[in-house]
Amino acid sequence: MNLGNCPRCGRLFAKNFRDICPSCVKEIEQEYEKCVKFLREEKTATIQEVADATEVSIRQITKFIKEGRISIANNPNMMYPCEVCGVLIREGNMCDSCRGRLTRDLSAAAREEAHGSAQGRDDDRNGGGAYGVVDKFRGPSR
Repeated sequence: MNLGNCPRCGRLFAKNFRDICPSCVKEIEQEYEKCVKFLREEKTATIQEVADATEVSIRQITKFIKEGRISIANNPNMMYPCEVCGVLIREGNMCDSCRGRLTRDLSAAAREEAHGSAQGRDDDRNGGGAYGVVDKFRGPSR
């Protein structure tokens, strides 16, 4: 028997095809039902209004949307946060601004790699390398 701790509640459980314990699965299903019931009554609700009314976290509601369990097609004001900057979006994981910045940074990194392939050893000694793009994308450290 494969045992593990539930990442949601920390309880020990026998792992099966899900990574969370049966009581958390049941709790998530109840949260889903609350959200769906609220959205049937309030089709123009925002994600914040759904979270406030149902006491389900925005993170969990976002997960329901990404899993396709909650449709945003029938709910015109339902948007979820960009995973990078938090701006509300209706599709994907990132807003257009963050996606554009990531594309530019990756293109610049590819150009640097192609241009400086002969200087690769110098980059490693000077602290450059693979993590440069990720660090640039996240912005200045605080």
